[in-house]
Amino acid sequence: MDLASAFLNPENSNHRQYEALRAYFVERLPASEVARRFGYTVGSLHQLVHQFRQNPQRQFFAEPPRRGVKPDDAVRRHIIQLRKQNLSIYDISGALKKENIQRSSVAVGTVLKEEGFAKLPRRADEERPPGIRPTQADRADARMLSLEPRTVSTKFGGLFLFLPALIEMSFNRVLGWCNLPGTKMIPAAHAMRSLLALKLFSNRRHTHVMSAVLDEGLALFAGLNVVPKRSFLTEYSCRVPPACYPKLMRHWFDAMARLGLEHGSSFDLDFHTIPFHGEDALLEKHYISKRSRRQKGILAFLAQDGDKRFFCYANTDLRKNRQDDEILQFVKFWKKRTGKLPEELIFDSKLTTYANLNKLDRQGVRFITLRRRGPKLMQELAGQPRSAWRRIELEGVSRIYKTPRILDQRVALTGYAKPIRQIAIEELGHEYVLAADGEVALRLFRQRKVDLLILDVELPSLDGFSVAREIRNQNGHTPILFISGNNSESYRQQCLDAGGETLMPKPLRPSELRRWLEMAFSQLAAGNLAPSDASA
Repeated sequence: MDLASAFLNPENSNHRQYEALRAYFVERLPASEVARRFGYTVGSLHQLVHQFRQNPQRQFFAEPPRRGVKPDDAVRRHIIQLRKQNLSIYDISGALKKENIQRSSVAVGTVLKEEGFAKLPRRADEERPPGIRPTQADRADARMLSLEPRTVSTKFGGLFLFLPALIEMSFNRVLGWCNLPGTKMIPAAHAMRSLLALKLFSNRRHTHVMSAVLDEGLALFAGLNVVPKRSFLTEYSCRVPPACYPKLMRHWFDAMARLGLEHGSSFDLDFHTIPFHGEDALLEKHYISKRSRRQKGILAFLAQDGDKRFFCYANTDLRKNRQDDEILQFVKFWKKRTGKLPEELIFDSKLTTYANLNKLDRQGVRFITLRRRGPKLMQELAGQPRSAWRRIELEGVSRIYKTPRILDQRVALTGYAKPIRQIAIEELGHEYVLAADGEVALRLFRQRKVDLLILDVELPSLDGFSVAREIRNQNGHTPILFISGNNSESYRQQCLDAGGETLMPKPLRPSELRRWLEMAFSQLAAGNLAPSDASA
């Protein structure tokens, strides 16, 4: 028997594919000869080669079984005997190790499966064998709090600096007016102090409380024998009736005012969507900027004091049909609580409507709205002569770009009663300019000072290679990144010959693009490349 035929004449498909690919890549035989030798058509062989290039780690042969210790009959009977004592595979493995019998939990599980044993149901703590277990804290109960003089060790000592302020603002009385839920074991004030303590100490969530549940200082601040567990704090917000929140906000605002805390004159307003991940609920879909999509969730309106940097108003009971008018509700709330209108509001253009801007203007409330940089607006700004822009200097800021250009003009908005001041700003940092074709890219490059370029090779009217060569004739140091769907070596060489730094294939990987941009800007900052006043 010729043993070589077992290798040269494969009988199963995996072996045949392996030998064909080996002959093609290792022996470098022509595709026609490989196809004839192993019974493929040339097209089928090319398809096989393409699939292998896409997945070169594919497995042609089955992995041999792992060598292990097979339990003998005595060990097997011992494992079965221990299982009849209601021990888990981990308990059995540990018991065997005490007898100098090395069997992993996986090996024990294999034996039990072969013998027909099912998995153990989840057991209560008292049903488990004795061993080291986590320390279990007592139930939170205000009636069990001991006020006897003693020394406690805590990492939450800084919380007690807030106690004078809580007493002066009548914290318990404020919460009593809001009808918050509570029990005899954990009254409302104690529950709120527990939640407040976690926020005052850091940005902890209530789900992180389990690591500090045995801290006596945290419990003493809350007025309990131990701080409530995660389950209670998680469910507490669901037990609060919606009508309690407006009351709490009003009374809390008045209480903070009695402490003598001053308010700023400018307020930042915005919406924030709290995503909902449960089953179907009667919730509307709202835009989530972090995920760039619309999703079911709770829409919250927030007002932050621009000077003091704290939130002074919030409303989470919003529907789409009322969200445009929430800015007017904030103005009404501020007028009622402080006796005067807010001096300045800053918000995104999508926050409200032009009709509501008219109402703010009639009330004498100044506002700054951030317009969306749409294509039409950007085209209008690009059409303005350079003489219309003027350079200003920013004072009291620690940044590189302190002399931006601004375009200050009066524009008319559809739906707004009178002309409004519009200020456009450029050269404030790394800005980008989009060009629809190669000729527009060259024109923008001549009009602006550009730090770097990202060029698509297949640009209309004038391809990226031609644009790069023309730019290299004018400017020899501007970094150029080419992008293309062709990633061949010859194409890469053409990109380098045209003056590009490198070629990045499509689809672009954000991490690779970010690394290249960081490298290019670091070279500009180090002086290896001459920086300009603006970036594109």
